[in-house]
Amino acid sequence: MRDTTDDAAAPTPVVRRGDDVDYAAVEAAAGLTKGVLLDESDGAPNFAMRRFELAAGAEVPRHTNAVEHEQYVLAGEYVVGIGETEHVVEPGDALLIPAGVEHWYRNEGDEAGAFICAVPNGDDDIELVE
Repeated sequence: MRDTTDDAAAPTPVVRRGDDVDYAAVEAAAGLTKGVLLDESDGAPNFAMRRFELAAGAEVPRHTNAVEHEQYVLAGEYVVGIGETEHVVEPGDALLIPAGVEHWYRNEGDEAGAFICAVPNGDDDIELVE
């Protein structure tokens, strides 16, 4: 028999259709847009999942985040700098960017890049690196 004592505290399942996700420009980087797929407001207790698009020719400046990032590349081929190393990524690649590590993006291609990014819920202080 299944124990149901914790069911009241369990998150409610959510299915969000792609057409229902709103995308907004990211202020610090021209050509970068972000859509929140799931987060705390949906009842996700631990992580937020976002989808980013990096336009052809766009760059995201060097910055750090207070929280780790796990990313999965969906489309395009673009450069991700992590620490002192640049990596050319393509669909199917996965990245771990630890908290506090400098990173940046550069899309030198003719097509947009896109990736999923999962981060822990809560505050994330972002600091641009000069």
